Amino acid sequence: MTSNPKPSGTTVGAPSDEANRFATLTFERDVAAPVSALWQAWTAPAARAVWAAPSPAVTVEFLEADTRVGGREVSLCKVAGQPDIRCEVGWLVLQPALRSVNHELISSEGVTQSAALITADFADLGERSRLVVTVQLSSLAADMEAGYRQGFGAGLDNLAGVAERTMILRRVIRAPRAVVWGAWMNNETLPQWWGPDGYSCRTKRIDLRTGGEWVFDMIGPDGTVYPNHHRYGEVRTEERLAYTLLWGENGPKHADAWASFEDHDGFTLVTLGMVLSTAAEFQAAIGFGAVELGLQTLGKLERFITSR
Repeated sequence: MTSNPKPSGTTVGAPSDEANRFATLTFERDVAAPVSALWQAWTAPAARAVWAAPSPAVTVEFLEADTRVGGREVSLCKVAGQPDIRCEVGWLVLQPALRSVNHELISSEGVTQSAALITADFADLGERSRLVVTVQLSSLAADMEAGYRQGFGAGLDNLAGVAERTMILRRVIRAPRAVVWGAWMNNETLPQWWGPDGYSCRTKRIDLRTGGEWVFDMIGPDGTVYPNHHRYGEVRTEERLAYTLLWGENGPKHADAWASFEDHDGFTLVTLGMVLSTAAEFQAAIGFGAVELGLQTLGKLERFITSR
């Protein structure tokens, strides 16, 4: 997570008080979402991109994102009129829905400002969850404690809001990961199975790659037409993909979404996640039966694969 940039007027150099170099910070949040949604919001790169900026004045650009033990994440925190802040994260421990541990280096203009060890503990409270984040901070240039308190506090507030409008669907598909990926990221086959039972797709144009898009109509059993536009961001072959859902071609954003693909005893665990744009849209989607309809879509994927 990127902390706030140093306050204007702060001089980059060794902290004046040696005792202020080290600090242990603790943040707690109770979240009105299941721990599965909170975990995905914390770890999935597409979700992290939604909540990482501590304020609207800050833009966070992700350069790398590899959320697995030994993987790293690199982002730039940008504020108009200030030097970019570079944040490099290395993932050390990932115990799903229980704990994550990562190190973090913050630098600006080639100067390392801080190093931190960050431990996040997750508690399952049924339909709610709790997150406790401990930051063991070493300020290497300016005193970074105040920036971390502000940046992490705001970021975790954002995270709680994102988790509360995150929808997570999972299904084990009885096929190897390469086969599942091939059925999904294929211009010819994706439109053949996408959508709930009884729905079909009418494609206007499709280009499944980083920077590509899929413009299509989903047609319901009663003939109702639902215009869709997917814009694809990150695509990591046989691992994950991220895309933005729009209400019709170039319409308003409906959700930020991702799909991940993991080996599971010779089969494939597919996780489909969505951060709805507003709490109202999330509630409307739940009321519309989006979870059940989404699981039907993954069921169609499995039937499509196993029938070939």
